[in-house]
Amino acid sequence: MTKIPYQVYAADKFFSVIDTFKSNFENSQEHGAQFCAYKNGKLILDLHGGWADKKKSKVISPSTLFSIFSSGKAVASLTIAHLVQQNCLSYNDLVSAIWPEFSKYGKSNLTVAQLLSHQSGLSGITCPNWTNEDWFDWKKTCNSLANQKPIFLPGKQSGYHPITFGFLVGEIARRADKNRRTLGKILREDICEPNNLNIWIGLPKNKHNDCSEIIKPSKLANLGEINTATEFAFLKNWSTPNPKPIERWREAEFAGNNCHSNAKSLAKIMQMAVNGKINRTNYLSKENIQGLRKSRSKGPDLVLPFTINFGAGLMRNTPNYFYGPNAETVGHSGWGGSCVFADHINGISAAYVMNKQNNTLIGDLRPKRIIEEMYNCL
Repeated sequence: MTKIPYQVYAADKFFSVIDTFKSNFENSQEHGAQFCAYKNGKLILDLHGGWADKKKSKVISPSTLFSIFSSGKAVASLTIAHLVQQNCLSYNDLVSAIWPEFSKYGKSNLTVAQLLSHQSGLSGITCPNWTNEDWFDWKKTCNSLANQKPIFLPGKQSGYHPITFGFLVGEIARRADKNRRTLGKILREDICEPNNLNIWIGLPKNKHNDCSEIIKPSKLANLGEINTATEFAFLKNWSTPNPKPIERWREAEFAGNNCHSNAKSLAKIMQMAVNGKINRTNYLSKENIQGLRKSRSKGPDLVLPFTINFGAGLMRNTPNYFYGPNAETVGHSGWGGSCVFADHINGISAAYVMNKQNNTLIGDLRPKRIIEEMYNCL
């Protein structure tokens, strides 16, 4: 049996979390993974284990990047929060005031906060001629969404937007930014580069060799009762971008779907939702942190088989408690098992990333066990 490689750090009272992290590998539930956590800005856990490739020839290291899928929605939401802080837009602004073409078919009164909380009614593309190649044309995709009749009534219900979220928030970011930068570029220039964070929405070619391979699950996720919103979100041939060649997919800006990062950088950027800071730099005021966390929509989701409480792009911990014991914690999960979260009560920000995907939409048991043990140690 091949010995599992580990590189781990834990502050004194968190040593038992290492054993929980390793147990996921020893039970053959992991192939390669990272978990990282900060408490009040101090590193308390930095765990790496397994391999970055299917052949087990490349060991996971701190620089290994993972595809985090919808956990990237948290990163996109923090980027929007940064633009709110810069007075480029506000959560109460009408999307149509920023993006006039968006006003058709009853979408004119939708606010930025409602769009971030999946209330636009655009959970998928309904155009019958759409293909999974069309997603790579930013202008075409945004025009299609602006001109599309909502699948459900905007501003009245929440139905998860797996792919369209990235285009919707990306286009309002681009239009609100004074230099018309893409969301991925705003993220890099304003947040990541000044803080040496290895997070990318739109991965450059020179970073491809740092990427871990994706090991897909053998079974599809349980989507619950299928309705029209679910069908267009997940089940049409064109519902997701063509993942091949993977290099092209990585380089595209799909903010809701293809963010790449390591756990340490994600845990650090999530400090923005704890106290507004990364390292010693203040990014968000108390008012704008509250605006980010504030409940915007709660109830049974029209697309996912869960009751979800959405803030301005982040999932609030109630009623599912996927991110520890505190109701006020906010976070997000990604297809296959990844998750990020911020607990301002305990000053904790953390992230879990992996390459062996489960058919889990949210609430994967592997990070849940690690998170529970971390809180047992507090």
